[in-house]
Amino acid sequence: MLKGRATSEGTAAYRANRGATTPDGHVRRWRGLQLSSIGIGTYLGADDDATDVLYEEAIEQAVLAGINVVDSSINYRHQRSERAVGRALTRLVRARGVAREGIVVATKGGFLPFDGPPPPGLLRPADLVAGCHCMTPRFLEDQIERSRVNLDLETIDIYYLHNPETQLGELPRREVTRRLRAAFEFLESAARDQRIALYGTATWAGYRQPQSARDFLSLPDLVALAEEVGGPEHRFRVVQLPYNLAMTEAFTLANQPGAPGEPVPLLESARRLDIYVMSSASIYQGQLARNLPAVIDRFLPGLDSDAQRALQFVRSTPGVGTALVGMKTPAHVAEAARLCAVPPVAWSQFQKLFAPA
Repeated sequence: MLKGRATSEGTAAYRANRGATTPDGHVRRWRGLQLSSIGIGTYLGADDDATDVLYEEAIEQAVLAGINVVDSSINYRHQRSERAVGRALTRLVRARGVAREGIVVATKGGFLPFDGPPPPGLLRPADLVAGCHCMTPRFLEDQIERSRVNLDLETIDIYYLHNPETQLGELPRREVTRRLRAAFEFLESAARDQRIALYGTATWAGYRQPQSARDFLSLPDLVALAEEVGGPEHRFRVVQLPYNLAMTEAFTLANQPGAPGEPVPLLESARRLDIYVMSSASIYQGQLARNLPAVIDRFLPGLDSDAQRALQFVRSTPGVGTALVGMKTPAHVAEAARLCAVPPVAWSQFQKLFAPA
C-alpha cells in the first residue's frame, strides 16, 4: 500500500511542481490543504477492462495537469473504479514522481458493491434498507478495508457515507439518527487508526430538499452529532452533493437551519460550519456539455466549450470547493484541465447570472 496521506506540505509541493502558473482561485486552501477547484470523478462506464484502462490513463493525465482531487466509490462499476484509481495512483507515485502526499483521494461506502452475495455474516436483514443500503459499523469496517486494498492506500483522505438519506425512505428519523451516530463513532475510530483522515456525507437529494421532505438532511444537525461523538476536533469535515446549472438548490434554496426563522442555503451553512463542499454532477453527466443558452457564454466568457462554461459556473459559485467531473478520455481531461489556467469568475460578474431579466 502507498503510505501517507494528503498533507499541507505535500499539496503545497504539488502545486509548486504541477501548477506554479495557475491563477489565484484555482487552488482552494482549506484546513492546511491545497485542493484543485476541478476534481476527476469515476462514476460512469461499463464494467470492463477497456473502461478500466480509460480511467487509469485519465487519472494520470489529470493529476499531471494540475488536478489533485480524485473521487470514487466502492460501488462504482462493482469496485472496478476504485481499483483503476489504485493502479493509476501507484504508477503516478512510483513511476511518474508524484508524491502521494500531494493527492487528495476520496471514496464512499453505503451501497452494496458486490457482484454476488455479500460475505456470510456481514449483513443482517434488519441492517439493509431498500435492498441495497447499509451503514452499520460492521459493514463500514468491511468496506473501508476493501477500499484501502482497492485504492492501494494506507490512508483514505476523505471517506463519505454514501446517500445516508436512503435510510429515511424506510425508517423513522430517530432510528436513522441512531444509525448515523453509530456510523460516526466508527468513522472517528477509523480516523484515529489513520485508515481515513476525514469523513463526511455524499448525498443526492438529502441536502437539496425542503425541510418538510422525508429524506431531508440538516447539515447543522449532522455536525452537532459529530461533535457529540468526536468532540470539537471531530473529523466530519466534507460534504458532496449535486450542483450545476440545472440543479442550483445548494446555492439558491434556503433550507438549512440558521438563526430562528432564517434558514440558509447549504453552501452558506457549510461556510459557517467550516465544511468543505465537493459538487457532483457538475456537468450533469454530460447533459450540460452542449447547447447552453447564449447568456451563459456572455457572463462566463473566455472559454472554448459549454462543458468548460458549466464547470466554470460551478467552481465560481461562492462556497463550492471542488467541482467534480467524470473524465475517461484525453480530450475530456484536456478540456477540463484548461480551467486550471483560468481564474474563476468574480462575484461581481457571477451574480449577474441570477439577476432578474
